[in-house]
Amino acid sequence: MKKKIIVGLSGASGIIYGIRALEHLQRHDQVETHLVMSGGARTNIAIETDYKPDDVKALADVVHRNDNLAASIASGSFRTDGMLVAPCSMKTLSGIANSYADNLLVRAADVVLKEQRKLALMVRETPLHKGHLELMMRVVDYGALLYPPMPAFYHDPQTIDDIIDQNLGKVFDYFGIEHNLFRRWGDGRSAGNQE
Repeated sequence: MKKKIIVGLSGASGIIYGIRALEHLQRHDQVETHLVMSGGARTNIAIETDYKPDDVKALADVVHRNDNLAASIASGSFRTDGMLVAPCSMKTLSGIANSYADNLLVRAADVVLKEQRKLALMVRETPLHKGHLELMMRVVDYGALLYPPMPAFYHDPQTIDDIIDQNLGKVFDYFGIEHNLFRRWGDGRSAGNQE
């Protein structure tokens, strides 16, 4: 049985994380993706990438309009394996933390939380003030996990794609999705192999 993963793209910088997640999941025959994008995400696709919104939509199995609160993913009776919001803007984080579901992206995340499914938020902002941190603490208390796109270097990244893929690989681990997006600690060069 295929996993059903909702992918939400919001208006933070770092839209490539959501796009790359969709690209990897499109090649994974055991995953069905449901995409919902905010208006800010569409803007950032144009600003930060060479993609067009229609190119990004074509990467998903099912696309939902952000203003359609009657979509399947707005209901807990529609079973999914969880949701990834990549990137997750502070506005979207605030909506999720306060259950202010005035659009489908936030409503789908709210449903995932109320049904105790997995919610991964790639929160993207820097620096962070206390209000941001309090919102993050609140969503974690509700059951979400935070995956801010912070690079690691133990896998010896050579390109920006290597850094992006390592972050996404950690998220895929959370959802139990098989991948080989990065070299794991202990697979090759590590501190334990040094003299």
